[in-house]
Amino acid sequence: MKVLNIIESAYRATIEEQDDTILWLMHTLKGAGATLDVVLRGDAVGYAACGQDASGLVFGSWQQTEPPRIEQQLGNLVAKGATVYALADDLTARGLAPGELLPGVQALHQPALTGLLPQYDCIWHW
Repeated sequence: MKVLNIIESAYRATIEEQDDTILWLMHTLKGAGATLDVVLRGDAVGYAACGQDASGLVFGSWQQTEPPRIEQQLGNLVAKGATVYALADDLTARGLAPGELLPGVQALHQPALTGLLPQYDCIWHW
């Protein structure tokens, strides 16, 4: 079964955990042999930006000692063979240029997404 994961909700549970829960799930499934790819859309396209660092995250006297490492998570997912796309219009709307994307992340225009969907057995939207 080939699965396309469309991730729109960004930074889900990253204050409590050092991982985005859905990216963690993608790693787990990929490690178990699943065939899956990812489309980042909406605020989740921010995951594809190079140079993210949440190590200084502090709320009052509380400090996040294990900050999220989204850049590393996406890079590892690409290294495992997943194709990761980011919707080009959403990148533009958030001021991200294609040259600012992590290696291996491909900008995808909305019309191309429509053509991509039939290639998958399941579409999961997060």
